[in-house]
Amino acid sequence: MISSARAGKAPQQAYVWVWLPGRTEPVVAGRVARTERGLQFNYGRSYLERKDAIALYDPELPLRPGPLPLLPGLTMPNCLRDACPDAWGRRVILHNVTGRSQADPGELTELTYMLASGSERIGALDFQASPSEYVPRVQEQASLDHLLEAAELLDQGAALPSALELALLHGTSLGGARPKALLTDRQIPYVAKFSSTSDVFPVVQAEFVAMRLARLVGLDAAPVELVRVAGKKVLLVQRFDRHKTPAGWQRKMVVSALTLLELDELMARYASYEDLAEIIRFRFTQPQATLKELFARVVFNVLCGNTDDHARNHAAFWDGAQLQLTPAYDICPQNRSGNEASQAMLIQDRDRSSRLESCLAAARQFLLSQSEAQAIIEQQIEGLYRHWDAICDAAGLTAVERGRLWGRQFCNPSAMPPYERQFE
Repeated sequence: MISSARAGKAPQQAYVWVWLPGRTEPVVAGRVARTERGLQFNYGRSYLERKDAIALYDPELPLRPGPLPLLPGLTMPNCLRDACPDAWGRRVILHNVTGRSQADPGELTELTYMLASGSERIGALDFQASPSEYVPRVQEQASLDHLLEAAELLDQGAALPSALELALLHGTSLGGARPKALLTDRQIPYVAKFSSTSDVFPVVQAEFVAMRLARLVGLDAAPVELVRVAGKKVLLVQRFDRHKTPAGWQRKMVVSALTLLELDELMARYASYEDLAEIIRFRFTQPQATLKELFARVVFNVLCGNTDDHARNHAAFWDGAQLQLTPAYDICPQNRSGNEASQAMLIQDRDRSSRLESCLAAARQFLLSQSEAQAIIEQQIEGLYRHWDAICDAAGLTAVERGRLWGRQFCNPSAMPPYERQFE
């Protein structure tokens, strides 16, 4: 089911439903509506009267009545934007909405994307046209074969049969630009990631290698599997925002680092690990251990060539009172032709250089001594060398493919000084 967006009507509002901590059914929290200032949210009276009500995210949407003002520079609440589709999901919705109606693609609003995307989205929010009746969009489980076929057709710009349009709705609520979808297998929820026709190196296998290596060197990273479907590799990333109970599925609230930093996409270039570390010190559970984990993730991003570490690729669980870092995800080595590279987020001050020296220089902001930071770096490098061949074997990479990844994405010499000679 897709909302009235199909008919070309631009919605003016949407109701925000939330799965509260420990609950298996959603309740309506409030309404987001178009105003002269942008999309503004206000809590419903019935929600404010609940004893178990929590802020969808504080300080952005504090638990109080009336339309809540937008933070400076924002046109909608960022914690709601986290639950909206990103590039790939918008591409699917654009195809579905404009393919069957006279809707002008330029007139599709954020509310359209909210109401046209699947309900099985990341986090614990969903958007509905009704304040009293919750109707989930896309309840049927699509097979991996159908998901792969639909993603390939859309990626190639081809028309989709109606059955495959429904299959792709399983991925419309996800972030990122690459083809992906949601599925549940053996009672385990996954994000399925597919290759793209524009790939110039084995992106799916490279992300599998990076995610597996991340866990082996000590990072808290989401578990991954690599499966073959219709002769092609598909990456399955286990979801961390769902919990199965005898009463049903519980959903965990998730906010991105972009939301924590109070920035939108246009301001994302100002996002920095230094500012994120300060938020962690004051608002996260176990701040010292969290800062050590974040530093280790920055180091690993440098070592594996993941320069797409933007602020939506970091996130935290929110329980209404405190924040906790989610497992790492989207650790995907990026194609690079030269030696010098830059991280998407600033590491310290104005430095975003993809170099271990930059990480060492920033150690203090993560409450680490130089010796502690060096130990983390050396442990990761040693782990990469030790596990490289076994994980590449598991990914099915040829000798040529591994040779193109090693020394370019993984352990690029320009990122390594002064460690490159130590592990030659």
